[in-house]
Amino acid sequence: MNNVIRRLNYQHLLYFWSVVRTGSLTRACEELALAAPTISAQLRTLEERLGEKLLVKSGRTLVPTEVGRLVYSYANEIFGLGQELMEALEQRPSSRPLKVVIGIDDVLPKEIAYRIVEPSLQLKQSVRVICREGTLERLSADLAIHEIDVVLSDSPVTPSLNVRAYSHPLGSCNVYWMATPTLAKTLRRDFPKSLDGVPALLPTDDTAIRRALDQWLDRQNVRPLLLGEFEDYAMLREFAREGHGFAPVPSVLEASFRKQHGFVRIGLAKGVKAEFYAISAERKIKHPAIAAMTDNARQLFSET
Repeated sequence: MNNVIRRLNYQHLLYFWSVVRTGSLTRACEELALAAPTISAQLRTLEERLGEKLLVKSGRTLVPTEVGRLVYSYANEIFGLGQELMEALEQRPSSRPLKVVIGIDDVLPKEIAYRIVEPSLQLKQSVRVICREGTLERLSADLAIHEIDVVLSDSPVTPSLNVRAYSHPLGSCNVYWMATPTLAKTLRRDFPKSLDGVPALLPTDDTAIRRALDQWLDRQNVRPLLLGEFEDYAMLREFAREGHGFAPVPSVLEASFRKQHGFVRIGLAKGVKAEFYAISAERKIKHPAIAAMTDNARQLFSET
């Protein structure tokens, strides 16, 4: 009887899993930070080791064969269990700090991100917070390979991102148009028609809040002069603080923007809601630091 255990190279399996899950070799290369020839060579090695063809071309994409779909289903379980193992180890009682890696979408105001994250530092167990910033697409890719634990964003994860993740609503708030006192005083007269032709500072058009604001401006039949579009909300705020145009501000930040940055309210973007989400790889949040963050955030937005 042959008792020799057949060995499987799990690194090769990870490359295969990433290609199928992301939907393309290019996205897998970005996710794994590897060159296409490297991944292609390892996929061929995996197919040779298993003695089966796992991927075939369909147009410009790679799709799994029947055997490939079977292998992918096992890979999902394998890497899912691996993540559960890491979470169990991180959450066990220990004198070491509990680490949490948080991805913060560029468009999310840093003041809101701080208010969401800060309660995680109030746990009885010591917590070490690591914050990474980027686009939702980039952060979701890092989430998929478990480089980060949670993503904070103004929009839920969408099927187009090709990642298996769950969006946990944290709440929403109104949006005000605000500006420096001099500019706001002028624009409050005959609002919202007063915004027509006036320099505006907005988030980039690939964000949820921008789409909602564009629709609001269309409903008012208002066409401001788009002076700047920003991926980073902190940069948008600085341009507005220097008087270069009016800007949208979530109502949860109105008081601090008045006090710290000298902003004044112009008017309400009625019907527009700034929404906030925690995106995780798990359906139910188990990490105690993330649970503290989400619980506090829901209370924060319920008060606005």
